[in-house]
Amino acid sequence: MAKPLVAIVGRPNVGKSTFFNKMAGHRIAIVEDTPGVTRDRVYADCEWQNHHFTMIDTGGIDPTSEDPLLKQMRRQAEIAIETCDVILFFVDGRQGLTSDDEMVADLLRRSRKPVILVVNKIDKISMADGIYDFYALGIGDPIAISSVNLMNIGDLLDEIVSHFPETADLEPENKATHIAVVGKPNVGKSSLVNRILGQERVMVSDIAGTTRDAIDTRFTDHGEEFVIIDTAGIRKRKSIEYQSLERFSVVRSLAAIDRCDVALLLIDAKEGVTEQDSKIAGYIDEQGKPAVIVINKWDAVDKDTNTMNDYIKEVRKELKFMEYAPVIFISALTGQRTGNVIDMVRKVYEQASRRITTGLLNDILTDAQAALQPPATSGRRLKIFYATQQQTNPPTFVFFINDISLMHFSYERYLENQFRKAFGFEGTPLRFILRERNKDE
Repeated sequence: MAKPLVAIVGRPNVGKSTFFNKMAGHRIAIVEDTPGVTRDRVYADCEWQNHHFTMIDTGGIDPTSEDPLLKQMRRQAEIAIETCDVILFFVDGRQGLTSDDEMVADLLRRSRKPVILVVNKIDKISMADGIYDFYALGIGDPIAISSVNLMNIGDLLDEIVSHFPETADLEPENKATHIAVVGKPNVGKSSLVNRILGQERVMVSDIAGTTRDAIDTRFTDHGEEFVIIDTAGIRKRKSIEYQSLERFSVVRSLAAIDRCDVALLLIDAKEGVTEQDSKIAGYIDEQGKPAVIVINKWDAVDKDTNTMNDYIKEVRKELKFMEYAPVIFISALTGQRTGNVIDMVRKVYEQASRRITTGLLNDILTDAQAALQPPATSGRRLKIFYATQQQTNPPTFVFFINDISLMHFSYERYLENQFRKAFGFEGTPLRFILRERNKDE
C-alpha cells in the first residue's frame, strides 16, 4: 500500500514550512518571515509510532490575489489537496482568525478529505485561550502547537496517524512480493503490467503521461502472491510543467521504488539507454533495491546474430554501477518473453534475501586476501579481522578492520566481486560497512 500523503496548507506565513522542516528532521523548505517564500510543493518522508507517511509542504493560499505567481502557488496547493489523504490546515494563533482563513476553510470543506485544524505559534500556555475563535471555521476541534518550540507536536502526530489505515489491514499485503515497474514515459510500463496480469488492468496509450498515479494490483503466480505497481513515467525535472499533476505523479513513482521488493527498469529498445534512464537506475541502486533491466519493444529492432550481445554491452557501459542487474529482452506488445519477467523477479528477490553464515563468509574473505593482498599506504597495511552479514535486502556486510582510511575503493570492489563469485547475489546491490577495531579487541 502506498504511503499516506499529508498536505500542509493555509494562507501565507502561518508557519507551515517551519513545521515541515521539524518533521523532516532537517531544513528542506526555505523559512522566511515573508509571505510567498514557499512556491512549490516540497515532499519528505516521515515516521511516527511505526506509521510511515509522506508530508507535503505547500505555498500559502491567497484566495483573492490575481498576482500570477500567487495564483500558481494556489494551484500547487490545490493539487496537493486533490491528491493527499489527510490535510493539515494551518492558521496563525498570534494573528487570530482572518477572512482569508475562512475562505481557505471553505475550499477544504469541499475536498471531503480529513482536515485537522492546527493553530500554530502558540508558544506559551497562556496563549492557548486564543484558539477558541477558530471554532467558527467549522473544521473541528483545533489543536494548538508551536512549530518552533515543538509544543504539542506529539498530540498532532497522534491525530494525523489516526486517519491512516489500521496496521492490521496492511499486514496481509506486506507478505506479497512488491514489484515496481518504472521508467521514462511511454516505454511500455502499462502494457507490460497488463500482459503480466493477463487483462487490461491499466489504461494504455501512445500519449506519454497517461498513467498519473502508482497503481497497485495483486495477483498470484504459481501459488505465490505478488503486487505489481504500475507507475507514471519519470521525466527530467526541467521537462515537467510547473502547474502539472505530473510533479505529484513523479513523487508517487519514486515512492513506489522506495516500497518495492524488486524494481523493473523498462528501457525503450529503439532509444537505448538515455541520461534519464541512468538517473532512474541510480535512484534504484541508492535505495538498495534488487533490479531487473527490461529492454522493451525488442520486436521493433532490426536484429542479427550479435545484436543482443552488443546491446547488453552498451547497457553495461552506460549503467556501470548496476552491473549486477540481469538484462532481459521482451515485447510487451506481442508478449515475446514476457513470461520470463516474473521468474526473473523471483530469482533476484531470492538472491537479495540470502543470508551467509559468518564462518563461510570469512572463509571466502580469507581466500580473497590470500589471492590479492590488502593495500598498504605509507607503510601501513589494511588488516581485515573478520566480516559478518548484518542484514538482507540488500545484503549488508560489516567489516572489522584496523583503519578505515586504508580501505581503497578498488579493493572494496574486488571483495564485492569475490563475494558475488562465491555466492551469486545476481540482481541485488551489496552494501559494505567498515568499522575500526584494534587487533586486541
